[in-house]
Amino acid sequence: MTEFITKRLPTIKNDILSGLTVALALVPEAVAFAFVAGVDPLVGLYAAFMIGLITAIFGGRPGMISGATGALAVVMVALVAKGNTLGVEGENLGLYYLFATVILMGFIQMLAGILKLGKFVRLIPHPVMMGFVNGLAIVIFLSQLGMFKEVINGEKVWMESTPLLIMIGLVGLTMTIIFGLPKLTKKVPEALIAILVVSAIVIFGNLEVATVGSFIRDGGGEGLKGGLPQFQWNIFSKVPFNLETLKFIFPYALILAAIGLIESLMTLNLIDELTETRGNSNRECLAQGGANIVTGLFGGMGGCAMIGQSLINIKGGGRGRLSGIVAALSLLAFILFASGLIEQVPIAALVGVMFMVVIGTFAWSSFRILNKIPVSDVIVLIAVSALTVIFDLAIAVIAGVIISALVFSWENAKRIRARKRIREDGTKVYEIWGPLFFGSVIAFNEKFDVKGDPDKVEIDFVESRISDHSALEAIFNLVNKYEAEGKTIKLKHLSEDCKILLYKASPKFHEVIVEDIDDPRYHLAANPERFTKGLSEYKHL
Repeated sequence: MTEFITKRLPTIKNDILSGLTVALALVPEAVAFAFVAGVDPLVGLYAAFMIGLITAIFGGRPGMISGATGALAVVMVALVAKGNTLGVEGENLGLYYLFATVILMGFIQMLAGILKLGKFVRLIPHPVMMGFVNGLAIVIFLSQLGMFKEVINGEKVWMESTPLLIMIGLVGLTMTIIFGLPKLTKKVPEALIAILVVSAIVIFGNLEVATVGSFIRDGGGEGLKGGLPQFQWNIFSKVPFNLETLKFIFPYALILAAIGLIESLMTLNLIDELTETRGNSNRECLAQGGANIVTGLFGGMGGCAMIGQSLINIKGGGRGRLSGIVAALSLLAFILFASGLIEQVPIAALVGVMFMVVIGTFAWSSFRILNKIPVSDVIVLIAVSALTVIFDLAIAVIAGVIISALVFSWENAKRIRARKRIREDGTKVYEIWGPLFFGSVIAFNEKFDVKGDPDKVEIDFVESRISDHSALEAIFNLVNKYEAEGKTIKLKHLSEDCKILLYKASPKFHEVIVEDIDDPRYHLAANPERFTKGLSEYKHL
């Protein structure tokens, strides 16, 4: 027992210290995204606490941090604005429509988990993953540039002269500590130490710089102070539960659910690679959905995985569920008891942390491999990066997958070919090579000379595979063309599933398809399970 505790102590320490660092980094992010969505900062902070806690306990990826995110906030702003127009002025119905939408979003995400749709994230190609990482790094970098603005006469303008130099100096000091401290010792979390050092310099040096407190007040908030999240009974009285409401909120809920799941599962994959472990995507869908249902009922704006904070946590040594739990509970403690202290943390320190996250997130190796990978993969990588910056993650990933799929289909469509020969009895044999599917059907049809062929034709599919309905339709039409010319056609070496479908399509295929074939290659291709079973029996002997 003592040995177990001794082994676990370093991990527990790393989880706790890393969780505290993440909690500090969560504050300005949650507040900023709340402002983007057009809601009170506490709505963003409550979302970060509730979603972070629930996914940390029940999620499919220990060490991953979830909370309010910008990808969701940009969709929510239109929802809140339109919801406000549905009530009388000052009633702020948009907030309650947001809560209802987040609840519905959670149910959609849980349904995705129940249907085990999380596994489809494995279909995302590596260039899409690299493009996503690079695009997200650029988005995080651009989001931090807004922190180099100050409010003058009620208007935000870029910093100049002394304030700008102080800001750059504090950001640079933070980055230097984070970069240099691990070279001296790895026993303390460098990001947390950097935040504490820079905060001490600002507080004791009485420097006039932007802090978490001034950031909240400049955005129209009253401060970080708040109580425990309250159950939102008003949702049931202010939002009419009818078909009109469903028609209004469902499109938003569907988009938010898709963005949330894609961002979370992509982040899960990235952390899997960094930690050389494997998370559970379907479990993450269920946990995220449940978390959004709870946060909607208790006045949060909803959320998903946060790649920046997740990377801060992983690189700070937070690999277990405890790190996410500590981050969420610390955030709640800040709101309840330590709002005054947290409001004194300079924004420059948090910007420095995020800049180091950007440097660590960006896949710098992508520049080195650009001239070593196929041109199509280069296009996908750059396109996904650009679309992530211009639009959002969901659009970028979907577009990247579509481009990759089209390229794959096109390349495979060119691989269909036919080897032709004439037997001694005058029968012309077409040996088909390559996959037969919707993309290769036209090339397949061009291989045959129906009018010029002899009276007997045989098509051999032993090196080909019938993949879809388009392929079946092409075979059906080809047989009809030969029969219309009064010629005999036979099909050999068709796969079992293809034969079943052709027999269902037309009884005449019983006369066209050759069943009695003495060819070991065919039996191996048509029944690969026989080979597997035979191999296992051989090994057993």
